[in-house]
Amino acid sequence: MSARFRIGMSLAQACQDLGYQGEVGYQTFLYSSEPEIRRLLLFLVEKLPRDASEDADQPVGKSAVLCRAIATAIKEQLAIPWVPPACRSPRLQLLQGSCLLKRFRAQPLVLPQESGPFIGQVPQERKEFFVKFLPPVPAQLPQPSSLVPSLLELNMAELSRAQDWESEWKSQGLGSRMTPEEYRQWKHQRLQRRLLDQLRQASAHAGPSHQGAAGRDLMQLLGTFAAGHEHAGALAKGSRFTHTQRLAYKQEAEVPVPMETLPISRTTEQESREHQAAELETLEGELDHLVRQIEELEGQMSTLGLTLTQVEREMRQRQLGVTEQEQALRVKGRTVELLPDAENNMAKLQGVVESSAQRVIQLATQWEKHRVPLIQEFRDLKALHDSKELESSRRLSQIRELHERIRSAADEAKRKDDLYKQLLVELESLPKDVSRSAYTQRILEIVSNIRKQKEEITKILSDTKELQKEINGLTGKLDRTFAVTDELIFKDAKRDEAVRKAYKYLAALHENCSQLIQTIEDTGTILREIRDLEEQIESETSKKTLSNLERILADYRAMKQENTVLLSRSRET
Repeated sequence: MSARFRIGMSLAQACQDLGYQGEVGYQTFLYSSEPEIRRLLLFLVEKLPRDASEDADQPVGKSAVLCRAIATAIKEQLAIPWVPPACRSPRLQLLQGSCLLKRFRAQPLVLPQESGPFIGQVPQERKEFFVKFLPPVPAQLPQPSSLVPSLLELNMAELSRAQDWESEWKSQGLGSRMTPEEYRQWKHQRLQRRLLDQLRQASAHAGPSHQGAAGRDLMQLLGTFAAGHEHAGALAKGSRFTHTQRLAYKQEAEVPVPMETLPISRTTEQESREHQAAELETLEGELDHLVRQIEELEGQMSTLGLTLTQVEREMRQRQLGVTEQEQALRVKGRTVELLPDAENNMAKLQGVVESSAQRVIQLATQWEKHRVPLIQEFRDLKALHDSKELESSRRLSQIRELHERIRSAADEAKRKDDLYKQLLVELESLPKDVSRSAYTQRILEIVSNIRKQKEEITKILSDTKELQKEINGLTGKLDRTFAVTDELIFKDAKRDEAVRKAYKYLAALHENCSQLIQTIEDTGTILREIRDLEEQIESETSKKTLSNLERILADYRAMKQENTVLLSRSRET
């Protein structure tokens, strides 16, 4: 029952979201009546798409238009019967043949540039290369079929680069308070520093077995990167390990390699191979020995470096202690010199202290005179800086909001353009044989029927007003006639007994007529109430209130029983 209740609530909420104005709830589906369900179904049918062939949930955009165009082209191709290759026309060769299809192979292209994002203006040598030596774009490709893919790939790369730069500038560049050129130069320098750090770390952490020609090339590359850089001096110095490696390689390069000449005669191929293998083993042994020596030297160098660092630290500490002791010794020596004439020296010292105090007071007064305007100027400058900072922040937020508005307006224009194209495609795909006059005729008939119904309602209302006016006139005439008759008979009733009886009969007749009219009006009111009650009874009968009440009670008992079972299970667990 709880699941049925939740499903009924979800269905009712869905109908309300669609815009259903009537009363709808879980009872509409659980304890429904035919009129309510009929009204709801009519509303839902009106909400269905008019054309069943179109998908109502199809997305709007260029992709949808492209998918529809592809589907239309595929339908057209499927509608064309298959023809043997020898009997195909040029159009059929395009549609049913794959001879003209080429693979998408893009090649890198070099295009002339006036300026670069990081280097600024292109140097004169590069411009001369562009003018004299750079071949045209078609000549740069090995195959002519890769021209269009290469151009498309290059254009897509430039567009993506421009979009990435725009998004990065709006997100980070504006907050850096730099111009676009300064921001690009700052990024270039940061990237260069990171590359230098990575290459320096790779050079420092490389093992001895990797420090051959590749190590020297890496050092040359570091020197090339460091040329013109602000840290070129620090990079060119190198580390103690790199100097050691360079010296070791230099010594290895200076060791002469003994060259042995084999006798031309009496040497066979087997002997030469054995000799080469023995020489290779000897060289490998020497290489292993050198490697072990290098490793031992490295360990000794690291140990000596640590020892040297520790000794330097101890020496600095001892020098500090010696300096402190020398200063204390000078103070004590000066004090010993002043001891014989202590009273005069004390008086002199007191005078020096007082003069120093007076001088400090004067300096403090002068400093206060200078400090007050400086503090005021500092506060003014700080307030001006804060105001400029707030103004710049406000303008920056305005610029960002303007960018957002421009982007949203562009997206909205793009969406409307896509919607216009899609609606145009749908309009072209609609059947042209549908007569508009039929719809117009139906609309005119509906309008004429509404006009006739309105005229009939107006006529009935006018008749009702005329009848009510006539009833009011007759009622007033009757009241005036009774008043005149009552006045005439009342004058004669004082003198004649028969007239007195007639007056009594007239009053009784008027009262009985009034009661009769009131009874007729009450009867009409009761009849109207009876009709209203009968209509309510019919509507309640159509709603099946009693059966629905019984079902509600049964569902209530079932839900109560389910709750009891769940409560018992929860207690057991």
